[in-house]
Amino acid sequence: MTDASLSSPLLSLVSELPYGLPDYRAIRVEHYLPAFEHAFAEHRREIEAITRVRSMPTFDNTMLPLERSGALLGRIARTFYTVSSADATPEIQAIDEALAPLMAAHHDAIQLDPSLFWRIRTLHEQLESLDLDDESRYLVERHFREMSHAGAGLDDEQKVRLTALNQRLSVLTTTFEKNLLADTNDLAVVFDEAEELDGLTTGELSAAARAATERGLEGKYVVTLTLFTGHPYLSTLTRRQSRQRIMTASRSRGSRGNANDNRGVLREIVRLRAERAALLGFDSHAAYVTSDETAGTPGAVHDMLRRLARPAAANARDEQRALQEIIDASDTPFSLDAHDWAYYTERVRAARFDLDHTALRPWFEAERVLVDGVFRAATALYGVTFTERPDIPGYHPDVRVFEVIEEDGTGLGLYLLDLYTRDTKRGGAWMNSIVTQSRPEGTAPVVVNNLNVPKPATGEPTLLTLDEVTTLFHEFGHALHGLFASVTYPHFAGTNVRRDFVEFPSQVNEMWILWPEILAAYATHVDTGEPLSDDVVARLHASERFNQGFATSEYLAASWIDQAWHSLDVDSAAADIDVADFEARALAEVGLDNPLVPTRYSSTYFAHVFSGGYSAGYYSYIWSEVLDADTVEWFRENGGLTRANGERFRRRLLGVGGAKDPLEAYRDFRGRDARIEPLLARRGLDAASEA
Repeated sequence: MTDASLSSPLLSLVSELPYGLPDYRAIRVEHYLPAFEHAFAEHRREIEAITRVRSMPTFDNTMLPLERSGALLGRIARTFYTVSSADATPEIQAIDEALAPLMAAHHDAIQLDPSLFWRIRTLHEQLESLDLDDESRYLVERHFREMSHAGAGLDDEQKVRLTALNQRLSVLTTTFEKNLLADTNDLAVVFDEAEELDGLTTGELSAAARAATERGLEGKYVVTLTLFTGHPYLSTLTRRQSRQRIMTASRSRGSRGNANDNRGVLREIVRLRAERAALLGFDSHAAYVTSDETAGTPGAVHDMLRRLARPAAANARDEQRALQEIIDASDTPFSLDAHDWAYYTERVRAARFDLDHTALRPWFEAERVLVDGVFRAATALYGVTFTERPDIPGYHPDVRVFEVIEEDGTGLGLYLLDLYTRDTKRGGAWMNSIVTQSRPEGTAPVVVNNLNVPKPATGEPTLLTLDEVTTLFHEFGHALHGLFASVTYPHFAGTNVRRDFVEFPSQVNEMWILWPEILAAYATHVDTGEPLSDDVVARLHASERFNQGFATSEYLAASWIDQAWHSLDVDSAAADIDVADFEARALAEVGLDNPLVPTRYSSTYFAHVFSGGYSAGYYSYIWSEVLDADTVEWFRENGGLTRANGERFRRRLLGVGGAKDPLEAYRDFRGRDARIEPLLARRGLDAASEA
């Protein structure tokens, strides 16, 4: 290792910035790989020190040093992956590709270590006789379960094959994401005249002009694509051809036969995941994944998705007929197409509820939404406050940093917001931790929210759609989970919970969007200061179930496609599968094959499952929503936005992190298991499900 790499700021024990936020100004691209190599070696030495102990395993000589191990690697990884997802320059992408198999190999070296597994298995077998508190006991259970699930019980030959599979899969998923980002940027739709974008607000038009200028297309307009199939602009663009161009570009990503085509990549991912599942003793990748989730089995997931699909599809057909009626009554009738749905949905919404979502944007100015909406709700519930710290640098000039302060004045951690889209940022919205809470290390949490809101011209306000407001509240719910989890062991810190539970806290946080005292604080007109009228708010509530057939169907379709791919056994996954045909047959099987309601994500741009952590797990959103809807009911029954309610939710659920079985934590908070009826009512499936 060179002197330069040894002096890397990534290897410093403590960052000089508050709360240990990495000083990205001092980190150069060439620092990353040498730092990872050093951290890999250090972590291996830490594990070897545990396994070389000659005495029999005890909690103190095995679990405690295991929890302290890998701290440097974790810190470097969180630093790097924050940037690789939010500011993936070509240089960062090259490191990501080189790093993927190295990370996979290192993970396997730890998780499959036979000596370490023997020590943990021995403790697990003696668990009833060990004098441990609940969190310590659960730590033994989870490490044993996770190592078993990872393949620690396989023989040496099987482990060699498993490691090869994991390394290849890490390369493929990284390739999938790289291809998707490149094709999404390549397919951004260029318009020559502003008239082609009639219907956009001044701010949206300026964002399109700014995007064109950044690409060297001065005088033109560029509409960048969102991660999901649809696009917010489809609801307002008056020109049908413009809507069609955007929808066509979106749906063609990753399937054009060019260098960014993801069909071969995803087929190999599916095949190798199926082979890995079989090696680990499971019928399919879906069976492997769900075995360590709250769902338990693919059958439980499929039963729920099927139960919801039929009424959702029926509701979507009713909505479709209403849209067609409006078109038929126009001067130039035509047959509704997928790219028309959002536009005419707004026309129907206006006719039924005298409500135009697009006209509400001036009431949703981003700064007001953040400070007087998102932050205000958190303060009312949990007592925490947020102070912007412009003196603390983020990883990109667009990133804003806020210090989070407890009610008693003590510092809790940092919250970072990266609001705007850019070509180097992957699509969608997410939360991740940069620093995790750790009692052994004495660290406090640092979390970041990323969105992809178009950035208007300098000096113009950022006006959000209602969907973008929802996304900001949702992702902030993840951030609160990451900030509030207060555990003894780093293994349970932040949002380290089961995948089909992790969306629950974020979905609950969406309830405050239309809560009267919160909405009144942030929803004021950007120019006049006029509050959103009570009449409009009443109409928003009245329309909450409107278009839920479409929304539920497009989501369920994506969930079913995910399950279909990952329910294949080894032989089926090895076949030469036509991707488009496979999707069509899967959707027909569950009755979600309506061409006017395309799946929220098609396979070739389904980043959640082919480059993210949701493989065989995209069902998690609706699974968690059962808990969410039931919790919203609890808040309403108990007085809503109060400190007492917030404290109960924080202490019994958010603060637990992963240190407790998630459903047990839910029962502790709610007093019983969740009921599905509130979810069915929310999505308009209650009456339809009984038909």
